[in-house]
Amino acid sequence: MAHGFGVGFLSLTLALLALSCSQALRIHSKTKTKSAVFLSPVFELEPGSVVNRIYYNIDFPRGHIALKRFHAEVVDDAGNPIPLHETYLHHWVVARYFYRKEAATTKDDGSIRNNYLSGRNSGICQKDVLGNTLLGNPAEIPKGYEERWMLNVHAIDTRGAEDKLGCTECQCHLYNVSKDEYGRPLSPDYIGGLNCCYDHTHCRVRQGFEGAKRSLFLRYTVEWIDWSDHIVPVRIYIFDVTDTPVALNDSKVDSYEHSCKVEYEVRESCKATGLTSHGCVDTKRTKLRLPTGGYVVYGVAHQHTGGIGSSLYGEDGRVICSSFPIYGKGEEAGNEAGYIVPNRAL
Repeated sequence: MAHGFGVGFLSLTLALLALSCSQALRIHSKTKTKSAVFLSPVFELEPGSVVNRIYYNIDFPRGHIALKRFHAEVVDDAGNPIPLHETYLHHWVVARYFYRKEAATTKDDGSIRNNYLSGRNSGICQKDVLGNTLLGNPAEIPKGYEERWMLNVHAIDTRGAEDKLGCTECQCHLYNVSKDEYGRPLSPDYIGGLNCCYDHTHCRVRQGFEGAKRSLFLRYTVEWIDWSDHIVPVRIYIFDVTDTPVALNDSKVDSYEHSCKVEYEVRESCKATGLTSHGCVDTKRTKLRLPTGGYVVYGVAHQHTGGIGSSLYGEDGRVICSSFPIYGKGEEAGNEAGYIVPNRAL
């Protein structure tokens, strides 16, 4: 983070091809890319308000397919994109799951969980998030279940906020909360993070500011191709810089217990060794072991405002890939000044 105070979110998502050189020759066949645009269920926001909702059984392409691209943005009921300086899209998560065929479709979380199996990714952290890019494969769907998709949207309305950055960093004093969403008291040294900006919380706005409540949607565009024998699927791995793996000595295989915390706080003020021409740089490092080998074909870091980059190194010290955020320079959606806009990966 480039600030003396802040909440850091840094995870790295990798797409890994696990194949031999002979298999790699099969992926050059031409395939037709399909696309579709969907809307999430409506959610309402007013100045300072927060939504953090999970929507089950969302609209999504069906059948035996391979995902190529997913793009999401917040829009109003007229389809106009909403800029981040008005509604901050803290994160969205799309995840595959399997639902028992004989169970009734319901919106009750408890009932859903009783008939729910996660379509997990390959590790190492946040295993319920994402999943592999090859979908609808009958061999992967448990008997008696069908494939479905869920969507998590976490958005904060910062119109009229006393401290927009503080609201997006979920600084607890701005939300006036002392307990998390489950009613558990927060630790005195927990000064900001997801435990303070959960669903139905409210970030402080300027006295006298008035803004209309509005109906919003997450509009998501999906691109995919139908399955063919020419497709080589990738495995998705998520790394977390807060992870401190511990070897399981009692195991007969090379395995580890992971402690992925998702977020971390930048507490210390700038030190002489951390000063740059732009402020203070806080650096986190961790060392992880992949359970399998392969070719890295894509990698991108999840970063919030203040992030300046992330790199993945091989055990020999070489850089495998780096991900640097792009900061907007304008007012319009997709180019908001001071906010991270779509990342580029290398």
